[in-house]
Amino acid sequence: MGTITIKDIAKRCQVGVSTVSRAMNDHPDINPKTKKKILKVIEESGYVPDNSARNLKRVDARAVAVLIKGIGNTFFNQFIEILEQECQKRHYSCVIQRVEEYENEIDVALQIAREKKLRGVVFLGGNFSHSGEEFGRLKIPYVLSTINSGEGNNRIASVSVDDFKESYKMTDYLLGLGHKRIAIITARKEDESIGKLRLLGYQRALSDQGIQFDEDLVCYMKMHVDRYSYRSGYKITKELLSRKTPFTALYATSDTLAVGAIRALFEAGIHVPDDCSVAGFDGMEAGEFCIPGITTIRQPAKEIARATADLLFSMIDKKEEPKRVIFDGELIIRESTAISRIKSSEEE
Repeated sequence: MGTITIKDIAKRCQVGVSTVSRAMNDHPDINPKTKKKILKVIEESGYVPDNSARNLKRVDARAVAVLIKGIGNTFFNQFIEILEQECQKRHYSCVIQRVEEYENEIDVALQIAREKKLRGVVFLGGNFSHSGEEFGRLKIPYVLSTINSGEGNNRIASVSVDDFKESYKMTDYLLGLGHKRIAIITARKEDESIGKLRLLGYQRALSDQGIQFDEDLVCYMKMHVDRYSYRSGYKITKELLSRKTPFTALYATSDTLAVGAIRALFEAGIHVPDDCSVAGFDGMEAGEFCIPGITTIRQPAKEIARATADLLFSMIDKKEEPKRVIFDGELIIRESTAISRIKSSEEE
C-alpha cells in the first residue's frame, strides 16, 4: 500500500480535508466526537501527518505552507487536496494552517516561515488589502490563490478568475431574467479584494442597465464570523428579510452563502425560484445536488490549484518571476433561478 495521505484519512472519516487538519491541530471549532473519530483513524492507519506545522521541525525541511482564511467555505477542500498532491510529487511537505478572521495573513506566514524554514507560501482566501511594503517582509516566494491581486499588479503572484468580470456576468444574467431588485450578500465593507471586486461587478452591471444601486439591497458580512459558510449565509439572509425591502433575486457571492440563504428563504415561506431566484459563485459540488440546484459561476478549481503549484515551485526554483494568471469562470444555470414573475406579467 502507498503512503497514506490526509485525503485518505478524510475519506475514511467521511469529512473534509480541512476538518482533518483542524483535528490534528487541536482547533476548538470541531465536534469532539468527530475529532475523536479522526484521531482514532489516524492512529490505526499509521498516518504520519507531516502536513501539520507542528511536525515540521527540520531546519532543511522541503516545505511550503498553505494558509487558509475562510475555512468554512467547503470550496477550498479540493484546492487543499490538489495542492497537497502537487507537493508530494515534488517531495515537499505541505503545511496546512488556518488563519483566523482577526489575524493578519502575512504575520502568520512570517511566523511559520521562521519556525519551519519554509520554501514558499500559498495564501488561500482572505481579505488582501495589504500594501507592497507588507508583502515585502516575506523573503520567500508566495502566491495568492483564488485571490485577485488587482489589474496590472504583476509584482504579486496570483492565480484566480477575474472576480469583477465574473460577478458582472452573473448580475447581467439575473437582469436578463427581468430581475430589477437584486439583493446581494457580500464581504465586509472593509474588504479590498475579492468581496469588493464582486460588489463592483454587481454595481456596474446594474448601472449599465440604467438601474440605480440601492444600499438597502446589500448585506455585508460581519467581523469575527466564518464568513463564507452556510450559517453565515443563513444569518445574513435573515437580516436582509428583516429589513422588509422587496427583492426578486438574491445573489450570494459564494455557493456556501447561497445554500444558507435558500434555507432562510424557505423558513420565511419564500419559494425558490418561483418567489425569489438565488444565485451563487464558486461552482462547488454541493450546489449541483441541492434542491433546487444552484445557479453559479464555476471557478476552474483544479486548474487554478495546479497553476498555483506550478507558479510557486517555478518561483522557488528561480525559473519564473511573479505574475498574474487569470482563468475564465463559467456560468452554470440550474433550477434556483427563473424569469421574474414581474417580467412575465408585464409581457402578458
